[in-house]
Amino acid sequence: MKRPSFPMLRAALAGALTLSLGGAGLTPALAQPAPAAVEAAGVRDYAIDPTHAQVRISWNHMGLSNPGATFEAVQGVIRIDPGHPAASRVSVRIPVSSVDSGVPALDEHFQSADFFDAANHPDVTFESTAVRFTGMGNAFEVDGDLTIRGVTRPVTLQARLNGTGIHPMTQAPVVGFAATTRIQRSDFGLEVALPMVSDDIDVQITLEASAQ
Repeated sequence: MKRPSFPMLRAALAGALTLSLGGAGLTPALAQPAPAAVEAAGVRDYAIDPTHAQVRISWNHMGLSNPGATFEAVQGVIRIDPGHPAASRVSVRIPVSSVDSGVPALDEHFQSADFFDAANHPDVTFESTAVRFTGMGNAFEVDGDLTIRGVTRPVTLQARLNGTGIHPMTQAPVVGFAATTRIQRSDFGLEVALPMVSDDIDVQITLEASAQ
């Protein structure tokens, strides 16, 4: 497949783990054109902004509903190499204590050994291993190692660069990404309530990151 030449994609890197932001491109508040902001910064690390990052998981319950939960304390670093996008990478850490299902009893249960076993495995982590371009606009794929409960499995994120620019308050280069994937929770030893609660877990990610 021919590698796309779309400028925003050339500046892209891996996203971490979509609550879609409604399409690619800059918001009016970002004053500098998308490619220029990242291209001018060169190879650089971008820190994920935890106030503008969210990971949402959802599952099927007995074939009747699709409830979900969010992780609001997403932390990590994205390294962007504009000249060689495939050399870019992402490292993400998500404290399981930040899970919020809207049901306090369920959130407490999530911390137990039945689920995330937070006492022994306080974080979910993702480390990218490869970035591939799909040839579709500003979309790309990110391979990586996902670790839950101390178990590591390979996953692929379907990612999109939402936009880049200069932050109007900090004047730092900023980037925004969205990504989705689906995992099987049993792969990580999460087998509680199978099959009444689905093995498939859909993951949607949205995040912003600022140059360090």
